Amino acid sequence: MVKKLVQSDNDRVMEFLKQEPSINLFIIGDIEAFGFDADFQELWGEFHETGEIKAVLLRFHNSFIPYSLNESDLPVTEFADIMKSFSEKIFLSGKSSLVERFEGIEGLNIGPKQVTYFAECISEDSIGVSPFDIKVATMEDVDKILELRRSIEEFIPNPNARKILVESMESRTGRTYFIEQDGKMVASASTAAENSMSAMIVGVCSHKEFRRKGLATAVMQKLFKDVMDEGKILCLFYDNPDAGRIYKRLGFKDIGKWTMHR
Repeated sequence: MVKKLVQSDNDRVMEFLKQEPSINLFIIGDIEAFGFDADFQELWGEFHETGEIKAVLLRFHNSFIPYSLNESDLPVTEFADIMKSFSEKIFLSGKSSLVERFEGIEGLNIGPKQVTYFAECISEDSIGVSPFDIKVATMEDVDKILELRRSIEEFIPNPNARKILVESMESRTGRTYFIEQDGKMVASASTAAENSMSAMIVGVCSHKEFRRKGLATAVMQKLFKDVMDEGKILCLFYDNPDAGRIYKRLGFKDIGKWTMHR
């Protein structure tokens, strides 16, 4: 049975999600930050007859993440019907083995597929120290961040990007560090879905005219150290082998695959 989740479900939902805390970083972070009553966020749960949760679906704006510990517990048809009820194009992401079960469902507009490696870092021993002047972004820097990201060919733009970035800063579920040269932002890295246990690294980039100078790595070193000094695990996904080698030099290890449809 699938039902809409409410605040009184919080404790058992969190216990369920914490079975795989890194994989569920986005869902855990969004629940901690926004709860069950925000107009841009909803959660649904599939329950065993005993009342225990066996699957969860998160909506954050037009993005959806399904989760179940066992693939057989995922109510694919019911969750797909919920997603179909939204008229705009949706983004779908999550553990690859789960997301793949929604592919090919008639009427579900999920866009092109991207499969990435999912990695985590639990030790700062390999991070190192940055020699550059790294700044922490404020609301005044939002448009500069978006301008830099739009210049990166590999990045797929999200129509809600500005709203999401502002909300993450306001709720302290995300932060951005950057390097500026001659008044221009030339490299940046951000966190998203920060929660009490972990943070996702996103938006790592450097301007095409300033690449191969170690700028993005320098920003990451400062960001990673600050986040881990707060006792949090770092997570990220990547599909570029060169980027993967950099992340692994900084202490990341692959723990699975993550699929996105955008």
